[in-house]
Amino acid sequence: MNIEKNIAIVGLGQVGLYLYNELNSKKKEIEIKTGKKIKIVAISAKNKNKKRRFKIDKKIFFTNPIKIFKQKKIDILFECIGQSDGMSKKIVEYALKNKINVITPNKALIAKHGDALSKIAEKNNVNLEFEASVAGGIPILRTIKEGLATNKISKVYGILNGTTNYILSEMENSNETFDLVLKKAQKLGYAEPGNPKLDLNGFDAFAKIRILSALSFNTKISKSNCIMEGIQNIKLEDIKTASKLGLRVKLLGISEIINGRLFETVHPCLVSKNTYIGNVNGVMNAVITEGKPVGESLLQGEGAGPGPTSSSLLSDLLSILRGNIKYPFGISYKKRKSIKTFNNDNYANSLYLRFEVKDKQGVLSLITNRLSKFRISVKRIIQTPDKKNNKATIVIITHKTTEINIRKCLSLFKKNKNILKHPTLIRLYN
Repeated sequence: MNIEKNIAIVGLGQVGLYLYNELNSKKKEIEIKTGKKIKIVAISAKNKNKKRRFKIDKKIFFTNPIKIFKQKKIDILFECIGQSDGMSKKIVEYALKNKINVITPNKALIAKHGDALSKIAEKNNVNLEFEASVAGGIPILRTIKEGLATNKISKVYGILNGTTNYILSEMENSNETFDLVLKKAQKLGYAEPGNPKLDLNGFDAFAKIRILSALSFNTKISKSNCIMEGIQNIKLEDIKTASKLGLRVKLLGISEIINGRLFETVHPCLVSKNTYIGNVNGVMNAVITEGKPVGESLLQGEGAGPGPTSSSLLSDLLSILRGNIKYPFGISYKKRKSIKTFNNDNYANSLYLRFEVKDKQGVLSLITNRLSKFRISVKRIIQTPDKKNNKATIVIITHKTTEINIRKCLSLFKKNKNILKHPTLIRLYN
């Protein structure tokens, strides 16, 4: 006899609504694959009468999601609100404490409260699943938790935000400015129409890196201050200059163990056009792990949009319906350790530096002298004069230097009237 499982969906934005439609249309397929029937018994969002892409059943609509638990028997909760705190945290905690399985695509919630929530889930012998929180439809978390479970992973990195990857790729392909391409991304649904800040400033990718670190290295989620930079300052001229040098700009999330310490960062990188990562374009995400004995493994797929996200949410659902009770982070909360963090000041890279300067004698030598004072050696210089406006652009590629050296050096340029804007810095990857 088939057992029916009651489902609630809280949050009917792009992802929640798409998921609602997928669950309704794939009930038979889910039953065939798991031997379990599902029934959506409650849905919740702020506005019951909002015009939506898919028709909803208003008879099961709750404006206050807390009332769902008091009026319905729920077996599985989908949390699709997307807040790191507030109602997202409240209903997930409530569900887990009441022995209800939880599935969420909410990377902000997991990156901030994943440790505490996993502890509650383990105590109550229920699942907290969050495959969709990292890299859209790519099953990277399940791959690390199950497929690579016996490997010692030393590094995980990649392109973790489809919005920024689309913008950088489209700027190169269309020769259009950042602002124009951002508007395109918003129209296509790749970027939030209102405020896409969390994608653009690197926070979205950084939350994902923190989750990947905890899973890859069997650690508690790191809370330390790390380098987090977005793509807001990347100009079309940077894309063009990079292309002439055989490079592309990519926003990379990187996490690795260096001398027994955890290093995590998200920032734009210049990567060679001849590399795999340099050819992951559009809304695609790619995650690469390095470990022993497996070596290098990579997964690629769409990372933006409700379709890929729903694919991962349904994957989590099928896992729960098959009766798998698993540790949320692969091993028991009690066995996950805290780890000391790598000193970011010692992070070393070659650098791309773009200066906007007054076109006058002595400015270039001023810049190179300042760089040499901080032991930053110059590998290549590209000068582009703008005679009409009495300005010039100077691009310098440096040899490897540390974060502390470049930070101290660049702070001096703020005080110079011949430097028209604070220099743009992009790190070269490998």
